[in-house]
Amino acid sequence: MEIKASKLLSDINNPEDLKKLSREQLHLVSDELRQYIIDVVSVYGGHFAASLGVVELSVALHYVFDTPYDQLVWDVGHQAYGHKILTGRRDQFPTNRKYHGLSGFPNRNESEYDTFGVGHSSTSISAALGMAMASYYKGEKDRQHIAVIGDGAMTAGLAFEAMNHAGIANSNLLIILNDNCMSIDPNVGALKEYLTDITTSHTYNKVKDDVWNLLGKLPVGKTFSRSMAQKLTDGIKGMVSSSANLFEALNLRYFGPIDGHNITKLVDTLTDLKNIPGPKILHIKTVKGKGYVLAEKDQTKWHAPGLFDKVTGEIQKKKFDIPQPPKYQDVFGHTIIELAEMNEKIMGITPAMPSGSSLKYMMEKMPNRAFDVGICEQHAVTLSAGLATQGMRVFCNIYSSFMQRAYDMVVHDVAIQKLPVVFCLDRAGLVGEDGATHHGCYDIAYMRCIPNMVVSAPMNEKELRNLMYTSQLETTKNPFVIRYPRGEGVMPEWKTAFEEIQIGKGRKLKDGQDIAILSFGHPGNFAASAIRDVKAEDINPAHYDMRFVKPIDEELLHEVFSKYNKIITIEDGTVVGGFGSAVLEFMNAHGYKATVKIMGIPDRLVEHGTPKQLYEEIGLDANAIAAVLREMMKEKVQVNTTFQ
Repeated sequence: MEIKASKLLSDINNPEDLKKLSREQLHLVSDELRQYIIDVVSVYGGHFAASLGVVELSVALHYVFDTPYDQLVWDVGHQAYGHKILTGRRDQFPTNRKYHGLSGFPNRNESEYDTFGVGHSSTSISAALGMAMASYYKGEKDRQHIAVIGDGAMTAGLAFEAMNHAGIANSNLLIILNDNCMSIDPNVGALKEYLTDITTSHTYNKVKDDVWNLLGKLPVGKTFSRSMAQKLTDGIKGMVSSSANLFEALNLRYFGPIDGHNITKLVDTLTDLKNIPGPKILHIKTVKGKGYVLAEKDQTKWHAPGLFDKVTGEIQKKKFDIPQPPKYQDVFGHTIIELAEMNEKIMGITPAMPSGSSLKYMMEKMPNRAFDVGICEQHAVTLSAGLATQGMRVFCNIYSSFMQRAYDMVVHDVAIQKLPVVFCLDRAGLVGEDGATHHGCYDIAYMRCIPNMVVSAPMNEKELRNLMYTSQLETTKNPFVIRYPRGEGVMPEWKTAFEEIQIGKGRKLKDGQDIAILSFGHPGNFAASAIRDVKAEDINPAHYDMRFVKPIDEELLHEVFSKYNKIITIEDGTVVGGFGSAVLEFMNAHGYKATVKIMGIPDRLVEHGTPKQLYEEIGLDANAIAAVLREMMKEKVQVNTTFQ
């Protein structure tokens, strides 16, 4: 289906074309840009509400600044669709997040206008400051550097570290705080209240406006007006409001708040700020989902709704004739409530992903025992550690790729102290359309090298429930990782009775001849399918679900290496340092000789596409496993064929 842009937007192939328009035409361009995003995302999918909220800002930034010479850094990237469309990618936009299409996030390999690759939050200020410092060093004093960051992303420690440095750096840095009280879910914490106070401080804003109106009427020169304006503004801030103290204490000149949907005001303000040297922050107020009523009313639901009817707002859902398995995240969300009803010490923590992790169910039912701490992975881990010192059994639910951001805390605050925090790593493996920044490739490797750590992965929903049950028992004394993928499991009837699993013990799913498959986690289902596919070819592999990569089941491995000289390991983690590496380490340590084929995520970046496309690309789907089985057993197959 071809979707065409409207009149003005269809003629904008780069920001230079945008600059040819009059200021009066900018609101029309904004309307067309917003409608084009609605048209495309409704048909092809993608993130939605965030980009609608910064349409006017996107237009104003490229109208006022000389991009890409002036360097624009978007935080996270969910809101960068308008930016992409205005910078030469309008006609490609329907391929957004599609296999071999545009990335869903800014990507340096995609466009010179994407100055910094982003997928995780709160990196924009540090990155833009680094660019600004480099420009200052090179003598590019006219070059501007703009970081666009949301109020949700501003809660992360990295943002404050960057602002603390920016205040003393010689740099042309403009931080634009896009304040809409939302990340994916509603924002939490004291900063949210602080920004609300800034926005609603009627006394400060009224006095400030009155002073500016008065100055405009005084018969004085521009120099006097500017100096007096700054002194009076500073005095107002100190006398009637604490609104700017946080930022100005960091030596960032604060401006705002202003309406982020008033394109004329945005252009005027950005033009003025362009001529003010040094670090500064502009606070704008926007509405996530602006221009699409349903998205404005339910911003969480419309963050990434999938395909929908843009007229009625009906979101397309898959229709099935038979019951379908639940998503792993929902199994976690409902199971933790069951366990918490059994064990009053259980608490749940998530860094800004209550909906994505399904901890929202516990937060609704047990609000004093489940908490969203904002986009603060480091804090989430150490907070969990602190709770654990007091006897709490904490389930800290973090996406696999986000877990990387708190690695030091896992080592220093949890593992060294041997605290029994349970890390539920959602989105392990290849997540699909979010691409390289979000794939959960590395957690097996970086977790299994930590002393005191238990690292596990369930093959199905029943195993997930049993691992969660085991992890919270008083007899479990170690930090405990449970990793599971995005999406659906394999058991429509998933709500099974809890059973304790012996830590470090795998299970044999079937006996076989000549060759064995050792799987770790959900990809064991790919292996089971492959085994069924080759059954008619007289290939009969044994299959072991190892469950744990640390401690690994050495008794089971002794059985495998004593019986089979051809072995395949399967995992949805990196082949470097992962589960397969652990098996090879065991083989070498005990002097076994065997041909071992490691199947997993290769040592390269995997881009975006559907999980099915990506697992096929890297050779980890059932067909690829069956092909490896045939290759490793080809001598037997040839002998049998000749005999027949």
